[in-house]
Amino acid sequence: QVQLVESGGGLVQAGGSLRLSCAASGRTFSTYAMGWFRQAPGKEREFVAAITWSGGTTSYAGSVKGRFTIPRDAAKNTVYLQMNSLQPEDTAVYYCAHYYRAVTITNTRGIDSWGQGTQVTVSS
Repeated sequence: QVQLVESGGGLVQAGGSLRLSCAASGRTFSTYAMGWFRQAPGKEREFVAAITWSGGTTSYAGSVKGRFTIPRDAAKNTVYLQMNSLQPEDTAVYYCAHYYRAVTITNTRGIDSWGQGTQVTVSS
């Protein structure tokens, strides 16, 4: 089992930036990829970004491409979500995700652990 601990959410004005962090512990040798999903009130959880752990290949949702990046520090078993040019529609609870196997990275089938979630609120 892998445990994920998130940090870095908060309140920011439109156009601002935030960086989320997610530290993994436990059976981290099983990591295929790590990523971020988000869930806004009244909406389903949606894919935001992910990075494969060995090759560093990244994937982004169309709505965040060009504004968000997902760097990782493999030595610290930590993944980040750097969010720039934030907009009110980015307001959501952001969840870190641990993938244990290779699947279509935008869905949740390969995910075996979730972080506790961190609130990001963007004011207009």
